[in-house]
Amino acid sequence: MKTFVHRGQITKVVFGSGTRSRIPEEADALGCRRVLILCTPGQVDQAAEMRDLLGAAAVGTFAEAAPHTPVEVTHQAVTYARSVAADSVLAIGGGSTIGLGKAIAVRTGLPQLALPTTYAGSEMTPILGETEGRRKTTRRLPEALLRTVVYDVDLTLTLPAAISVVSGINAMAHAVEALYAQDRDPVAFLMAGEALDSLTRSLPVIARRPDDGEARADALYGAWLAGTCLGTVGMALHHKVCHVLGGTFGLPHAETHTVVLPHVVAYNGPAAPEAMARITQALPADDAASGLFDFAGRLGAPRALRDLGMPESGIEHAAELIVRDGYWNPRPVDRTAVRTFLTRAWAGETPRTPPGDEQPQTDSVIEPSTTTGARHA
Repeated sequence: MKTFVHRGQITKVVFGSGTRSRIPEEADALGCRRVLILCTPGQVDQAAEMRDLLGAAAVGTFAEAAPHTPVEVTHQAVTYARSVAADSVLAIGGGSTIGLGKAIAVRTGLPQLALPTTYAGSEMTPILGETEGRRKTTRRLPEALLRTVVYDVDLTLTLPAAISVVSGINAMAHAVEALYAQDRDPVAFLMAGEALDSLTRSLPVIARRPDDGEARADALYGAWLAGTCLGTVGMALHHKVCHVLGGTFGLPHAETHTVVLPHVVAYNGPAAPEAMARITQALPADDAASGLFDFAGRLGAPRALRDLGMPESGIEHAAELIVRDGYWNPRPVDRTAVRTFLTRAWAGETPRTPPGDEQPQTDSVIEPSTTTGARHA
């Protein structure tokens, strides 16, 4: 008999083609009358479209969202939100913009809506990751959870193929870790598997034909499921590694996930056989880690941290930071092991499973601590 705790979350999801036209209706349903629009500098045109659509309900646009949610940018955004008396925020974009919306909500209590344009999945989680002084910390806070998410497949049609691929593999990472999370449950396992099926099926098509509407819908569906997994169960070593690398060295978020994922899967494989079997089924492949590495290579995605700007001299420091805080992982982690797989990831070498005699984790699901563990990885 499996023992588990399932955490449901209440976020309204609107999915389809042309659904951004419903933004005014969804804002009104939440009682939002003074909406602040958030975006990155590169998405001001999409923000302008939403501002026109909202009309008098839009009170301003803050277009300075940045990767890894720098605290100093958040302070500027909060000041602006208060200056225009905003009663809600609408984030348009990927993880950078949605992260900013969460950071504002945590500090002000304002309700959030989102119009995702990538496969980041952050919009479905109560997880807030912020960077201050080159250190990224993450927290799981109920007030960070979005009220409404509107997925419009049409907005992803112009996302460049290269960005789509790494964004999609980033979503796959959420699903992969949900398969072996400490607080995994049967629903999360099913959603994670379905997410992997959708993403491994659609991303190769998008790489060849970026304007394929069916593939785009399939990928966005998979990203939604993967994000929901990230929001309902905890993560483990992979996300911890990526948060450290991104915050410390300023590496691009999705690309970092793409490079790191096969190496962490290789490390965790012996302790998570059920998860590995589901990954190989989705790819399909004989081995989960090498299958993910080859999958990224076939799509032309980066496979080396050095190509993302990480200095080789940073490997030792990164390994120290990764093991500094206690958190859960299906296989015990030590500094030497982390340094070893980071070295292979830095050089772009094929993933390798290190020797070890760890036993696979039990099928029972236990509730982690609320102050340490995978939920804060």
